[in-house]
Amino acid sequence: MRDHPHGARAPYPDVWTGRATNRMQWLLALIGAACMALGIVLAVDSAWSSGVAPLAMAVVGCIAAGLLVLFGTLAFVHVALRVDEDHLEVRCGHIGVPRRRIPLSHVVGAEFVPHVTPRHWGGWGYRWRPEKGTAVIVRRGEGIALSLWDGHTFTITVDDAEAAVTVIRDRLHPHQPDPAG
Repeated sequence: MRDHPHGARAPYPDVWTGRATNRMQWLLALIGAACMALGIVLAVDSAWSSGVAPLAMAVVGCIAAGLLVLFGTLAFVHVALRVDEDHLEVRCGHIGVPRRRIPLSHVVGAEFVPHVTPRHWGGWGYRWRPEKGTAVIVRRGEGIALSLWDGHTFTITVDDAEAAVTVIRDRLHPHQPDPAG
């Protein structure tokens, strides 16, 4: 930890970036891939004698469930947060979708949340709860809660959330030069 002279602020880059990762979701992605593989094996090497309809339903069901689990988990393996002078951008997964770009002019405040859990939000992913607002949850741990001008709250799990809150607050209230000094 660095010591700064009284009244001096730690310099932050023009673009602050942070991210959070959940390695446990790779296990779910493997399960999704296994479901897809089972569907393909059933389609190619079928020993079913009870007809084509049950076999087709089993193949389509396994492949559909596998794709849903695979892409649903890969989309939320990690979240990236980027704060520049005018915007805050949240991107999820390897493709960066879903993505949300919030102008800082729409942010009223930012708060550090020391303990965010998927259990409180109903699981991992892009979540909405009427009493809590919207959230991007990829793991439990620290995060930030943004208060937006329309009264909504947007919560994001991110590593080094205290620094993110400091950067956002600093950009919400630009410091005026001190006329006395």
